[in-house]
Amino acid sequence: MDTTTTLDPVEFAKALADETRQQIMTLLCCRELSVNEIVAELRAAGRKVTQPTVSHHLAILRSAHLVHTRREGQQVYYTLNRDQVAVCCGQLLLRLAPLTPAATQFQSLLAEKG
Repeated sequence: MDTTTTLDPVEFAKALADETRQQIMTLLCCRELSVNEIVAELRAAGRKVTQPTVSHHLAILRSAHLVHTRREGQQVYYTLNRDQVAVCCGQLLLRLAPLTPAATQFQSLLAEKG
């Protein structure tokens, strides 16, 4: 199933603009965590965050399709949507550095998928 969407580069940049959201994305890149587990991990790393604050950041990441969710009973688990992150980074690359070898390679990958 294709789980990527086209996201305006400005909206993607806004989603990345907060250090806490970047840390959440790092935590979720390779594992699934609940909001309470994310809060505990951030606090262990020295961040003073509350569950409502983390939920707010997760809502922003969800609206940008940068995280996946899975419900188990009343618990919601989050993982990073790595494909969406890659596509958004590639879109920025095409917009800001279109003549680079990396942009050409990204365009080739898109053509193969398309």
